[in-house]
Amino acid sequence: MRIVYSSFRGLFSDSPRAVYEALVARGDDVTHTWLTSSVAEDAFPAGVETIPFGSPESIAALESADVVLSNDHVPLDWEKRPDTLYLQTWHGTPLKRIHNDVLWAPEGRLAYLEHDIARWDALLSPNPVSTPRFRQAFGFTGPVHETGYPRNDLLSSPRRDEVRAQVRAQLGIGEGTRVVLYTPTWRDDLVFEGTGAKDFDFPVDLADFSARLGGDHVLLLRLHSMVSDRLEPIEGMPVRDVSAYPDIRDLYLAADLLVTDYSSTMFDFAITGKPILLFTYDLAEYRDRLRGFYFDLEEVAPGPLLATSRELVDAVADLDRVTAAHAERYARFRETFTALEDGHATERVLDLFFPPGGSPAGAAPTTRGGDHSAHR
Repeated sequence: MRIVYSSFRGLFSDSPRAVYEALVARGDDVTHTWLTSSVAEDAFPAGVETIPFGSPESIAALESADVVLSNDHVPLDWEKRPDTLYLQTWHGTPLKRIHNDVLWAPEGRLAYLEHDIARWDALLSPNPVSTPRFRQAFGFTGPVHETGYPRNDLLSSPRRDEVRAQVRAQLGIGEGTRVVLYTPTWRDDLVFEGTGAKDFDFPVDLADFSARLGGDHVLLLRLHSMVSDRLEPIEGMPVRDVSAYPDIRDLYLAADLLVTDYSSTMFDFAITGKPILLFTYDLAEYRDRLRGFYFDLEEVAPGPLLATSRELVDAVADLDRVTAAHAERYARFRETFTALEDGHATERVLDLFFPPGGSPAGAAPTTRGGDHSAHR
């Protein structure tokens, strides 16, 4: 059996990585092939076959695969064999509208991505809230399996403290330092209408952050892959650009709190139980013009919505009080969105699609959680 993996068009990360590692650990007779980006080549395990994403060789690999496993669209021109299983894991709980539900998209973009959606045989969902939104946005009528995300199993693993210590040591962060992980999402106008230059406008007042918090705080900046090459270097401040770090799940463990805006990272980070602050300086613009939301963020957010950098720094400085004030909202958020994130999502995916010693299983009816009983 040959499995071809794609994560964010060439990274060694996310749910494809978790499934790959589980299959390798199980010792199945599988040929694993990863589509890679040049910037991530060093992150892949020694000995695994890698092929540049978008190359003629990557097309040939996709067309000869028994299984294609991806967490995002694979917008390449390839012909899927009838007996190939294309398992789409996707990459987050949707707060912001996606695909056919977006308020605006460049002409032709959605139609182009439809070619990839037509190849999908099955789709993973992290929770019951996301399933109908995926179906609507993608127009996908095939099986959707509510398994939770394999990528998040590490966050509940007995190894989580060990990984936290390793990552902080790797980044040179002492145990007494509070790590603020900042994960802003991308803005459609910047990506599709911007110049492509170093035009990411950093919204945090780093001088204020440094003056009030810098002694024992560090800001880890994790830009979205769509804009990670658009930031001018930041020097002389307690901020580190970790956008190129191989897998964000390690950074969740290393961090002490998350600052985000409209990114799906808030749903994953909530599994850790650590504080979440929302820096929503352009809320009306993003919600009403750029993208739109599936639900009222102000109503369900697991932490405060902060409109200015000063408010953000104030909240970090007074984190214990802010966390206590939002504890009930945080608990409701976790109950709604993370009930399936129990550390066993990868096992459920393997049970469904990769039974021991067998060929990949075909797509089954839509299933929920661990019992896999059909509910549609």
